[in-house]
Amino acid sequence: MSKDKKKPKTQSSTISLNKRAKFDYLLHDRFEAGLALEGWEVKSLRAGKCQLMDTYVLLKSGEAFLLGCNMTPLPSASRDVIVDPQRTRKLLLHKKEIARLIGATQQKGQTCIPVALYWKNNRVKCEIALATGKKEHDKRATMKERDWNRDKGRLLKQTN
Repeated sequence: MSKDKKKPKTQSSTISLNKRAKFDYLLHDRFEAGLALEGWEVKSLRAGKCQLMDTYVLLKSGEAFLLGCNMTPLPSASRDVIVDPQRTRKLLLHKKEIARLIGATQQKGQTCIPVALYWKNNRVKCEIALATGKKEHDKRATMKERDWNRDKGRLLKQTN
């Protein structure tokens, strides 16, 4: 007789998404960066207490930093430690990648923004992208296309 093996529930590896990034910017090149975190931050990320809204990447003296990322501390995990939910966190990238980011962001209109935080082999990774800001008419076109795709899906569902 064989024993029934229960499969562990697969959780999504995504911690947080920056949905405004795709709406406000045209995303060009994407990079995967590690994050230097403290213990209480990892615990709050496992609980999903993170926001990437109004977050950006600062490139300074050959290093990359994540500014404005809000990680809400858990009450049980942060008793003994003084916590700062919006502290500046270092991004771990190769020198060639940082040099490429610095060169690209010095061009007019280019910026570097975080797109997503996710788990990869028990490590937190941050997906950052080089981006160009959209104009108002580009944003309207994006909304119009999104509405049309929604209506098209409804029409196809009704016909089937």
